[in-house]
Amino acid sequence: MLKLSFPEEESEHEPDALERWDGRGAVRLLERDDARAAMLLERVRPGSPLWGIADDEEATVVAAEVLRRLHNEPVPRGHSFGSLADAAARWSETIPSDWRAAGSAYDRRLVDAAVDARRTLPRDAPDAVLLHQDFHGGNVLRAGPADWVAIDPRPLVGDPAFDAASLLRDRRWLFGVRGGGDARRLRRRLDVLAEVCGQDRERMRLWGIVHALAWGVGGGAVEPGLLRCAELLTRA
Repeated sequence: MLKLSFPEEESEHEPDALERWDGRGAVRLLERDDARAAMLLERVRPGSPLWGIADDEEATVVAAEVLRRLHNEPVPRGHSFGSLADAAARWSETIPSDWRAAGSAYDRRLVDAAVDARRTLPRDAPDAVLLHQDFHGGNVLRAGPADWVAIDPRPLVGDPAFDAASLLRDRRWLFGVRGGGDARRLRRRLDVLAEVCGQDRERMRLWGIVHALAWGVGGGAVEPGLLRCAELLTRA
């Protein structure tokens, strides 16, 4: 498959990450042309997304196993990937300013929870890994009867607990207005991810709050589903 990208900072190092993973948990990179922002990728067959698994717990286990494979790669010396610590420091500034730009449209306690979480989380994780950053069911594809791979990374280097953030709020039906079972599903996802990935549940929860607000508010616009996820995570 040929993939052409707009030159964006977030996708600048996508081929570097795919090259590093070399098919271990991610789609395989066959060729690259950085001048044209072009990549030739192994075609994933059948390519059905993780969203196709109806059972939420089964899908979460599959996703967690893919994450374990991605995080098994040591970070290369002298790498050019961005730092999660630097991104989180920016979010500590932008989350309050975005809240003000949105006209204080949601509870200030969510802002405080995200900023406090950022202070609690380790700045430099001793077990830092190459992160996907946008790891959700639409970016995990079936690559055969029993294999799944990730696509479309926005790579960073940092705390492996962070990569659960997008997955925690995944599924189109999750965090809707009815949402009666959302809190239970969210807590169960945290439990499953912690068990299968071997990551600290509390760090995953805190990163989920930070990332939901960092990606859920901007330019005066507010994404209600992400705010609901952040609010539920304060009690998960």
